Parts: sequence; C-alpha cells; structure tokens
Amino acid sequence: MCGIAGWISFQLDLERELAALSAMTDTMACRGPDASGTWLSAHAALGHRRLSVIDLAGGVQPMVAETPDGPVVMTYSGEAYNFTELRDELRRRGHEFRTSSDTEVVLRGYLEWGQGVADRLNGMYALGIWDGRVEKLILLRDRLGIKPLYYAPTAGGLVFGSEAKALLAHPEVEPVVDADGFRELFGFVKEPGRAVWAGMHEVKPGTMVTFDRSGLREHVYWRLEVAEHRDDTETTVRRVREMLEDSVARQLVADVPQCVLLSGGLDSSALTALAGRRLAADGERARTFTVDFEQSDAFRPDDLRGSPDAPFAREVVQHVGTLHHDIKLDYQELANPEVRRATVTARDLPFGFGEADNSLYLLFKAIREHSTVALSGESSDEIFGGYPWFHLPAVQQVPMFPWVTASGLGPRNHPTKLIDPDLLLRTLDVPGYWAQRWSDSVAALPVVAGEDAHERRMREFCYVHLTSLLGLLLDRKDRMSMAVGLEVRVPFCDHRLVEYVFNTPWAMKTFDGREKSLLRAAVKDVLPTSVVERVKALYPHTQQLAYVGRLQQQVGELLSADHEAVTLFDGAALAKAVAAQPEAVDRDEREAFERVLDLAVWLDQYRPTIKLS
Repeated sequence: MCGIAGWISFQLDLERELAALSAMTDTMACRGPDASGTWLSAHAALGHRRLSVIDLAGGVQPMVAETPDGPVVMTYSGEAYNFTELRDELRRRGHEFRTSSDTEVVLRGYLEWGQGVADRLNGMYALGIWDGRVEKLILLRDRLGIKPLYYAPTAGGLVFGSEAKALLAHPEVEPVVDADGFRELFGFVKEPGRAVWAGMHEVKPGTMVTFDRSGLREHVYWRLEVAEHRDDTETTVRRVREMLEDSVARQLVADVPQCVLLSGGLDSSALTALAGRRLAADGERARTFTVDFEQSDAFRPDDLRGSPDAPFAREVVQHVGTLHHDIKLDYQELANPEVRRATVTARDLPFGFGEADNSLYLLFKAIREHSTVALSGESSDEIFGGYPWFHLPAVQQVPMFPWVTASGLGPRNHPTKLIDPDLLLRTLDVPGYWAQRWSDSVAALPVVAGEDAHERRMREFCYVHLTSLLGLLLDRKDRMSMAVGLEVRVPFCDHRLVEYVFNTPWAMKTFDGREKSLLRAAVKDVLPTSVVERVKALYPHTQQLAYVGRLQQQVGELLSADHEAVTLFDGAALAKAVAAQPEAVDRDEREAFERVLDLAVWLDQYRPTIKLS
C-alpha cells in the first residue's frame, strides 16, 4: 500500500520545490506510516509514503533505475500479486534485482516492456513513473480501480496523488466544488474519472495517463468485454473455485501479519475457508476479525438485515479453526465527533456512508493493532448478483441503476429526503443526472446478437454495478483502511474472475433459484450449511436508540448555530426530526442526520468554495 504524490513542470525548476512536494506527501502520512521519501529533478518531483508489506528493508521509494539515457523513477502504491512470475521472466531477459520487492519488479517491467507492462500486472496498484529518457510521466491505475489516483493540471504542468488532499496541498490547486461535483456527491453513482473537486480528475480504472511537453493523453488498457460463455454450469462452478483459490493464494503473500475480515456472510466466509486451507498447508492458522455492537443479542431484523452476523461468524470460526477476535463497538464510539472527523478527512468529501464509515474505521483501527494486511469480500455482490434488488421483477423492468430504483426513488425522491428539494430538483437536477449517467453507462456495453430483453437488462445491471457502484465501495474500503495504515486486499476483484463471471448468462448466475448461485456452489464443500444457505444481509449498524439520540443532539447544535451545512437541507423537516423521540426517527431521517454532520465537518475543515450556478 502507500501514498504517492508528484509534480511535473516544464516551466519551473522543481529541484527548488522540496517544500511543496513534502507538503503534498505529508498529507498522506496515515497511508504510509513506516517511511517517506522524495526525488526531485529539474522537471519532475516525486514523493512517497510507505506502508511496508513486502521486503521491508528493500522496497524504498521513490525507486530509481539509472540508464545511459537518463533516470527512470517510480512512486508506487499497491501490490502486484504475480510479481514472482514476472521477476523470473525478467531475469531470463537479463535483468538483475537488488531487492525482493514487487516495486522493483514493476519498475524493471516498465524498462523491459514500456507501457505494455500494464497488460502484464495482476493486482491492485496506482503508480507514477517519470521517464527521464524522454521526459514523460506515466500514471497507471489497476483494472477495477481498487487503488485511487488523482491528477490536476497546473500552469505548465500537472500534479498527482493517491488522495485529493495531496493535490489540495499544492499552491495551484484550489478547493472548489461546482454543480457537477455536487451531482456526483448526491447521485450515489460513481462516474469513472470524476473527482468531485473542480479541475481535478481520477485516473479511470484500467487506464494509463501520459503527460509530456505535447500534453496529456489517455489510453484504456483494459475494459469489461462481452464474450460468449461456452462452459456448462458444472464446469463454470469448477472454474470459479479454481480462480478463487488462485486469487486467495496470491493475496496471502506478505512479510507482515495478515487476517481475514469475517462477517459470517457467504463472501467473507468463503475467503476465510479458502485462506484457512491454504495457510494450513503451510502449518499456519488464519486469523479472523468480526465487528459486533453492544446488545447484539437484542437484534431486531429489518428489510436490509434479516439476521445478526456474530452467530454465523462463530460457526465459520469453529468450522475452519481460525484465531478469532470479536471487535465490539459501542454507540458512544460511533457517535464521537472525532471519529466522524477522521472518516470525513479520510474521504476528503462529505456524504459517504455515515455510521457505516465510522464503524468500519473503528474496526480497521482495532485490527491494525494485530495485523497489517487483511482480506475482504468486496465486489462479490457486484460480480455474482448478490444484492436483493437484482432479483426484484419490478426493479428489473426499469432502465435505471437498480439500487436507485430499489430505494423507491421516483423523479422527485432522493435517498436523503431532507435535503432541500429545490437544490436537488432545480439547481442540480439529480433525476436528470441519473438518467444521463444511466444512458451513458449502458451505451458503452456492446449489444449481443440474439440476446433477449431480459438477458440484456441483467447484463446491464451487472455492468453498472461493476462500473458505477463498485467504485464507491472500493473507495470507502481504501480510505477507511489506509486512514489507519491497514492494507485491505480484495480477492474477488481479480480481473480474470470478474471477466469470466461477467459473461455467464443470468440464468446460470441464478441456477439454483437464489442469489450468487455460482459462488455458493463453488464453496459449499468448505462451509457450514447454515452459512451456505444464509440470506444476504447488508453491512450491520448499531440498533442502540442512544446512538440516534446523540445524532439528534449534534444536529440540534448545528441548527442552533445556524451552521452553513444546514442550509442545504429542509430546515423545518430537520428540526422536526431532531425534536422527535429517538424511536420515532425513521431510516431517512437518521441518514439525514449523518449527512448533515458529515457536511458540517467537511465545510469546517476544507473551507471549500462552492459554485452551484
């Protein structure tokens, strides 16, 4: 993992700009608590914050390869899971290695294959390479967008970094959010390439950006392609299992303590079982962590969470034989303003996932006391069709992002119902934004000859989950984990698995009449029956009414102070919800509390210029 930053300028002498580069790099100290480094030349300045995972002593960055024609320098975040095979191939081609790090393998791979190195990497990564031989910057992001990477133009140059805060630390980058940025914030739909901050961009997943004296260019080296699936169901299930086993094995390579995030659901339990089997072959035991809340024994089911996680997680622990820790969180920790400040700072933006961000941050913080690397089940629902709304006929009939439709969102509704409707409908036209984003998204998906309307719609649903929802969840995972220096790996995001399952017919994805049929069949032999048959439950939250009371108190203070954050909401409706008994506060009102509190922290801390017209 790590944090990277850099500045390219063809007008200034950047050897004199150490202070500016250090300011950018230092904003990401949490991403790289183990070491920092800088490299400066006349036209390029690269910075790095390191979280040591592989070759603790040797993988120092920025890493420099001196050549007869000039230096090639790389600042790199992430892991290349196939670095051992690549290193063997590069040695056969005559390369010599001074370290055992994957960083050097990627750098040497660039020297050998140039920009073609992107096609050879399997992993999660974001990197910047300054090729001093031709004075060119290469920015590269992994295929699924697991690791973040931003850039922004400057006078005569460009700045880049793992997080927006690194760019905002540069004197030429102003903290401005315009109407397009707010549409992204309010839309719950991730547009690849948009960074919310005006003038700033994300390197899109599967994309390489190059910058030199002639300007900036984008090259897409990977995208989801439509292909005929020829394997029968039995073969498909076997291939899914083989790919998962390979992905888990690759992602268990580390020189530091590691663990698995275990919820007791199918996804995390599958990873736990496969990791446990792999580690047992080496005489080791898997370590697992589960988040739980006070008074979980008083769990009340709802339409999003039909059962508590803890009992199922315990069954997996006993079945696999892991070294297990329950992380108990109480409502006072979740409602602590300093925790909220930490999560908003980690995101650089308001309107994340509220309490779910707070609890994930606290979970990762507790895990970091024991482990440096964790495996997580992100992307399984997007790949295998796990969310409930995939399977609702009424949702399937609507040409719209299904998580938007399933939330009951008509043209005049929004997940945060207490936001000022005039702002949503007139100023920002969020419904129009949704319609345009849906149209643009599915237009990129080729039409398949002979595909009927239902199969096409389900292919569209799978596609937008992988290209418009997954980015939000991966970003959340990355920000909350890296805020405490924890590297979280996502085996389901192996691009080979994603490509393969994406092209399976919907009838095969649901061949047993349930969600995630292929995954369930692929791992049923290594899991307790209760977990295999468990119905999907979304990420848990506290059911303590005292937590709602704390939110009401904090929002009430903002109302009393007439805080700027309140002006984006329906003040009268917000005040009414604040005055209600905690048990009378509904889900929409609770979510509004979370969002106004997040917004207040963001406005106070970042002091952004907001331009909505």
